[in-house]
Amino acid sequence: MKCFFYAVLTALLAGVTTVSFAADDYITNAGEIVKAADWENMETVTVKFDEYSYDPEDIVLKAGKPYKLVLKNLAKKKHYFTAPEFYKAIATRKVQSNKDGEIKAPYFTALELMVNGQLDLYFVPVTKGEYPVYCTIKDHRDEGMVGKLIIQ
Repeated sequence: MKCFFYAVLTALLAGVTTVSFAADDYITNAGEIVKAADWENMETVTVKFDEYSYDPEDIVLKAGKPYKLVLKNLAKKKHYFTAPEFYKAIATRKVQSNKDGEIKAPYFTALELMVNGQLDLYFVPVTKGEYPVYCTIKDHRDEGMVGKLIIQ
């Protein structure tokens, strides 16, 4: 019984360590960055999804400036806006659906948009670099549903 207890405790602690390590890749002071941002002067950038493309494909953002990224799926099927490395490089305020509510979370790996769906991502770019974005649905990436998010 004692050995079982220690085995369970060790497994739980190993799991906590793993979760903490994964979160270290993200902006750790995102709350402070979001709170200090001048949201009255945020810039809005709109990305439209077609059957196999994003328009525009490439987006240039300035570090430290607040943004609202409007994602609109105009296609006849659902799509993803997958950019795990980009989501690690930003301080996220929220993701909002204009008809269903909003989600406040420190980070994401992908956003899924249904047909005629729209999501608004509020964030502040932090870590400069070039980050790929793509749709993870079978063959969409191969068909050209890719782009680049650039933080200067």
